[in-house]
Amino acid sequence: MDILKTATDWAKAELFSTPFFIVFGGLFLAASMGFWQLGKTDMAKAYILPTLVAGGLLTIIGLGLFFTNKSRLTQFEMAYKSDAPAFVAAELKRADSTLKEYKTIVFTAIPLFMMACSLVLLFVHSPVWRASMITTMAMLVVILLIDGTAHARIDNYNTQLLKAQQELKKAR
Repeated sequence: MDILKTATDWAKAELFSTPFFIVFGGLFLAASMGFWQLGKTDMAKAYILPTLVAGGLLTIIGLGLFFTNKSRLTQFEMAYKSDAPAFVAAELKRADSTLKEYKTIVFTAIPLFMMACSLVLLFVHSPVWRASMITTMAMLVVILLIDGTAHARIDNYNTQLLKAQQELKKAR
């Protein structure tokens, strides 16, 4: 098993998926501009700021993840060649930490936020609040979709790292 290739493939897959945050951010920004230019009703005008904020947040998330993973990709080979067991251990630690974060944030907190937004929609009828809650839920759905696939990838990567660690221990 070539764990360097596995790590590189994982990082490249992340580099492919993180721009989707930017794409959806752009769609939210375009929607904001559309509401600003074409919105005639109070409800349509209420969407201007929430979609602008959601688009900005998704774009920032996408850019941050993209550049983080891009720099990580270039560091893999050097770290692996200098000390393969330490590289695998560090990647395992990072992957485990990321999997725990996904469980806590993506698969627990985000659904709870979505439920809270749904409750606000039931009880508050102000256009700004309704637009804000609907936009927040749409943004959270985008995050769940993208991070759901990222979770599957890092879970697979973690499994490959565990196998590589076992192989390295046997080789000693």
